[in-house]
Amino acid sequence: MSVSVKCQYALRSLFELAKRKGGGLTRIQEIAAAQAVPVRFLENILNQLRQGGFVESRRGKMGGFALARSPAEITVLEIVSFIDGPVYAFDCEGKEPLRKCPLGPSCVFMPLWRKARRALETVYAGTTLQDLLDSEPPCAVTYDI
Repeated sequence: MSVSVKCQYALRSLFELAKRKGGGLTRIQEIAAAQAVPVRFLENILNQLRQGGFVESRRGKMGGFALARSPAEITVLEIVSFIDGPVYAFDCEGKEPLRKCPLGPSCVFMPLWRKARRALETVYAGTTLQDLLDSEPPCAVTYDI
């Protein structure tokens, strides 16, 4: 039921770009600093997100990244599924389970795992980057003085 660290970094970087929507291109170093994501991972993640149509980029001195679509059009489920693959509550559940359960479909827990997956998908599908922007506390940024 966990989201990979790579996916967490992808979500945080897209959230940062959503915060800056309309402000032009954002450099990788700025995204990394604002969201505590290592630059060496972020380069690969942003390139993958570009290939998936989530971000646009431009190279060069004035280059950087920007969201390819409105924050209201990008759901958490879309991002999680793109980076981590299908959402499964447990590794023995789903169309192509990661682990084959010796009990198979007769497992008493299988309906519970399916219900948990559907609930998770519902939450992720019902949450956009815009929803996250709207729910961000106004004083979320702290400054070292």
